[in-house]
Amino acid sequence: MPKVRIVLILFWMICFGESVIAKTELPSEQQISKTAEKALKYLKESDFEKSLIVSRVALQQALIVKNNNLIAVSYNIIAANYNEFSEFDKAIFYYNKALSFANRTTNNVLKNKINNNLGNMYCFEKKQYKKGIEFYKKSLEYSKREKNSSLVYLININITWAYFDIGEFKLALPYFNYMNEHHIEQLSESTLVVFNMINGMYYSHIKAKAKANAYFVKAIKYGMIGVEKSDLLYSYIEYSKFLNKSGDYKKAYENIIKHNAVKENIYNEGKLKKAERAGFNLELDEYKRKIGKIEIEKELQDLSLKKSRIIVLLFILTSCIFLILIVTLYKNIVFKKRNNAKLLFTNEELIKAKEQAEEASILKTQFISTISHELRTPLYGVVGITNMLLEEHRELARSEHLSSLKFSARYLLSLVNDILQINKIEDNKVILERLTFNLSDEINMIKNSLSYLSQKNNNQITVIIDSDIPEYLIGDKLRFAQILMNLISNALKFTKNGEVFIIADLVNVVGRAHFIEFQIKDTGMGIAVVNQDKIFEKFVQVGRNEEDYQGTGLGLTIVKRLLGLFGSSISLESNIGEGTIFTFTIAFDYDSEKTKSIINEIQVDLTSNQLFKVLVVEDNLINQLVTRKIIEKNNYSCTVVDDGYAALDILETESFDVVLMDINMPMMNGFETTRKIRLKGIKTPVIALTAFDKDEITEEAISAGINDIMIKPFESVKLFKIINCLIVETRKR
Repeated sequence: MPKVRIVLILFWMICFGESVIAKTELPSEQQISKTAEKALKYLKESDFEKSLIVSRVALQQALIVKNNNLIAVSYNIIAANYNEFSEFDKAIFYYNKALSFANRTTNNVLKNKINNNLGNMYCFEKKQYKKGIEFYKKSLEYSKREKNSSLVYLININITWAYFDIGEFKLALPYFNYMNEHHIEQLSESTLVVFNMINGMYYSHIKAKAKANAYFVKAIKYGMIGVEKSDLLYSYIEYSKFLNKSGDYKKAYENIIKHNAVKENIYNEGKLKKAERAGFNLELDEYKRKIGKIEIEKELQDLSLKKSRIIVLLFILTSCIFLILIVTLYKNIVFKKRNNAKLLFTNEELIKAKEQAEEASILKTQFISTISHELRTPLYGVVGITNMLLEEHRELARSEHLSSLKFSARYLLSLVNDILQINKIEDNKVILERLTFNLSDEINMIKNSLSYLSQKNNNQITVIIDSDIPEYLIGDKLRFAQILMNLISNALKFTKNGEVFIIADLVNVVGRAHFIEFQIKDTGMGIAVVNQDKIFEKFVQVGRNEEDYQGTGLGLTIVKRLLGLFGSSISLESNIGEGTIFTFTIAFDYDSEKTKSIINEIQVDLTSNQLFKVLVVEDNLINQLVTRKIIEKNNYSCTVVDDGYAALDILETESFDVVLMDINMPMMNGFETTRKIRLKGIKTPVIALTAFDKDEITEEAISAGINDIMIKPFESVKLFKIINCLIVETRKR
């Protein structure tokens, strides 16, 4: 069409189009449908120019009558035209427009076709097969709803083709089988070519060459007879691939030439140029429609201005409501102010109560700390002197009085430790340590320490440790030992003439974490079901009505709370007369490199015959006596002074291998004494011997220059081990 003619048509449409539409009667749906069918006919004949012009007319008419069904049909034809001359992005744009209008209708057949077309676009043009197959499957769903066997058949063909193209022959098989089963009943010119071509592709894949060749030849034969030539193009391509794979390169080349000839015939440059011009007109119509929308909006604005009286009335009404809201808001503010004043007063009282509670908590902590210190100091003397008597007078080893004295002192010490432990847990002051320890050694040490209790009730302790558990683990061995001590001592107390089992099993390994299940099992009196929840509460004791068992009622409370710190819990199985089983699981870390280094660093103690000079700084005379006896028993030289000033004086004239420093002394405490020792440049190791809880003084001890801390009463073996280590370490520097 000449350019002048196009310009004149556009000018006429812009100037007079609206007035003509206004005067002309609205087209009927039947007329629009016929126009759309005409556009579709031109499309099938590859006359794209006429197809686009006619589909544009159908679209304009459908928009005028606001028929979503016909709008979708028109957009679908326009998109198909763009598809044919390879403007795929525009084609997808118009297909999506068609789908948006089709989704507003109940026409499942139309939705089926548009989804199918979008599937074709994404699979065969954009090569986005996953997205394309999704559209095909939506199309298939609509076809099945309508029970339209021909559409179901068509979609099965398309899905099979898409899967074949990406080599997914297994996924394609259900659809391929359906296509072959229903081919006879759905025989038509539009599907005959594709049916034969797809069968050719399948038999080519399974290497049935004769069958494949026969199907490809049929596909080309039917394609040459039919009007629609696009499927013929695909048949030539697929046949050429098959021939090339079979080694018939000459024939493959001939089919490529035939393909190009048909393609050139369909898509000659003249048709494409005409189609592009028609497409331009279509886009111009889109812009016109947008301008039309703007004009409609302007008319609506003009109409709204005419209704200004209603707006004024609404404004007045809104103002009245607003005034009412302001009055209500004012009343609310006054009410809130009164409430806030009451709340402020209440908050002040709560703050005072909180401060009083915090002060009471601090006083409680200080009181417990002071009491524990004052109890531990004489206990150190009692335990120490008792041990001295038993060691110096072997004939008293079987004395019930001395054994009772020693047991009572240990019991009192256990009570102090329990009260301190529960207080620290409640104040959130317990932080788990990460130390390397030998699990077997730790359990056996606990077993040996409870031997007196087991002998008292004629019980046997049996230890069973899983061989898969690593020798060295990483965790808080002190808290772990506290848990075991409480559980095992309970089992021994409530069992007579029986057996207590300590069982450790490796149940899981996650990375470095080794989850170990522990069971403390006894054959004792058991716990009634009604009491099993109570025993973990503070100061609760079960069974005292039958026999007076000593204890604070804090042991299991401490166990439960310590296990909470490990991120674990405890379970209980028991019946009266059948014994008790406590079970819990703790995750300890294992590091093979650390284990190797620990084993390599193990040294044989060659210093036991060496004479070390020890200075004891202690103000309590009984403690002086006990400590001196412990030191001299190990063949060490021991010098005792009463206070910090005496210690400073003697250190100026004499040299010592180690200093054992009490903390709570008159005139100058152990921290200040150690600071002054360090200021003088004396690097002698200082070990604090104190009745204070270790966690309370650790920070200040480190800042003062103290090397280690021992809590009274202490195990002499442990003290000498620390002394040896510190002396050796100091001499290496």
